[in-house]
Amino acid sequence: MQETSYDHFKSLLKYTNPWRLRMILASFYSVLNKIFDLAPEILIGITVDLIVERKDSFVASLGFESITSQIIFLGISTFFIWSLESLFQYLYSINWRNISQNVEHYIRLDAYDHVQKLDLSWYENENIGNITAILNDDVNQLERFLDSGINSIIQIIISTIVVGAVFFYISPLIACIAIMPIPIILIIAFFFQKNLNPRYQAVRNAAGNISTTVFNNLLGIQTIKSFIQEKTEKERLKKISQDYQNKNKHAIKLSSAFVPIVRMGVLSGFLGTMILGAFMALNGEIGVGSFSVLVFLTQRFLWPFTRLGEIVDQFERAMASTYRILNLINTPIKIKNISKPEKIDDYMSPIIFDNIGFSYDDEQIIFNNLNLNVNPGELIGIVGSTGAGKTTIAKLLLRFYDPKFGSIKIGNTDIKNISTSDLRKNIGFVSQEIFLIDGTIKENILYSHMGYDEKALIDAATKSQAHEFISKLPNGYDTLVGERGQKLSVGQKQRLAIARAIYKNPPILIFDEATSAVDNHTERLIQEAISEISKGRTTIVIAHRLSTIRHADRIIVIDNSKIIEDDKHDNLIEIDNGFYANLWKIQTGEGS
Repeated sequence: MQETSYDHFKSLLKYTNPWRLRMILASFYSVLNKIFDLAPEILIGITVDLIVERKDSFVASLGFESITSQIIFLGISTFFIWSLESLFQYLYSINWRNISQNVEHYIRLDAYDHVQKLDLSWYENENIGNITAILNDDVNQLERFLDSGINSIIQIIISTIVVGAVFFYISPLIACIAIMPIPIILIIAFFFQKNLNPRYQAVRNAAGNISTTVFNNLLGIQTIKSFIQEKTEKERLKKISQDYQNKNKHAIKLSSAFVPIVRMGVLSGFLGTMILGAFMALNGEIGVGSFSVLVFLTQRFLWPFTRLGEIVDQFERAMASTYRILNLINTPIKIKNISKPEKIDDYMSPIIFDNIGFSYDDEQIIFNNLNLNVNPGELIGIVGSTGAGKTTIAKLLLRFYDPKFGSIKIGNTDIKNISTSDLRKNIGFVSQEIFLIDGTIKENILYSHMGYDEKALIDAATKSQAHEFISKLPNGYDTLVGERGQKLSVGQKQRLAIARAIYKNPPILIFDEATSAVDNHTERLIQEAISEISKGRTTIVIAHRLSTIRHADRIIVIDNSKIIEDDKHDNLIEIDNGFYANLWKIQTGEGS
């Protein structure tokens, strides 16, 4: 059964639980504000009654016999009513706005926290721009509705109850005529709400497509410029933006018709009240003051229903966004911790890949019964052709993915029985895709640690061959790297990533093509440092440049989802027509 907007609204209300008392208070202020907001029309009727009836007026019946005292009473009442109306407007406004900001903040953090827990395969099938749109634009859409929408609904209900009570007090017949349009208006509102929901879901999806396109294009701006594709990308965005525009127009066409239709219902109620009330006043069945109250309050009674169009519009926009947010939050987490994770006392234990089977999808098998043992304190290199599964080994060890079958153990403990935070805390990972935060060099090296040890910081930078270039910068370690490290060269970013892993000081280190973007001189320096870096820890180096791993304790060669060679560099290059030997000859210029 397909979920409705009301189902989404119920789910949204769960996020307001921490502020439930404040919502009750804000609702109370909204009620009082509306009551005092309606009072001036009643005061006008009482004033007309005073002028016509004089000493027989309604105010006189309260004990104010002289005209002067009646006028003074009305003046003082008007002052206090307007003051209280303004006070409660301020109070409900500040409370609803704070509630909406709190809920917006809470739901965004909850969604973002959930996104961070999802496995990498989910990211590979999603558009980052669309996820950004959900966490930003869609959450903001909720804030707009919570800020004013709920208050508007409360005020319409209170207005209907209070004004209806006044009408029935003055004339039940006129009250019945005045409320006749309300059921029709509500039916119309329900019709519009039902038909607007799918239209606004299409609008939000189209908005996500715009965010995805802009996000990807800004990331790839160098490629776009180098291939002179600015016009092509502008046209691409134009089509996507026009699709968003058309879907918005489709929704607006329906939502814009609501107010004019409701207005005709309001007109019928107003005409009925005015005509019947006039005859009743002329016949002496109701007083002139009462008739004035009816005329002024009729519009206050029915006119707020025209706001239903705006409220329905806000509601459906918000529920379309809620649907996307909840869809994100309800995405199943595949990589989960067990209820009582085990602790490993010593990560300097053998790492065992036992009969591992793995594929990113059901078609392409990466590993089938892979077996690999890494001894504690060992430095191993992993090489192979593109797509052979070199990086997959690192991702499996970090538990970014779980194998389809088989187990990965550190010592005697399956890594599935270790909490992911504890596992990853003990592994330093230098990816070929460098991520730097928009902060200083120091902040990027200290990324995984709250504490600051200047000696360890400089030592990590020195070992990664980063200290020299950092020292030459005007602000040294306090230099801002820019968004995604755009102020640094690719090689500099890579060395910072290595320094970050070294500073973490984990028992297990993984380098995934960590020297792929550095020059030959820097590569040689890093090679020399790797021996020092790897002392006292288990190190896995995934390499394209074989020179990086020639001094490794063992080199694992992977091809066609299998380990085909496993030995030291000197032994591997002696294998006649061996995979590694041929690759070495090509890279050193000895082969064709």
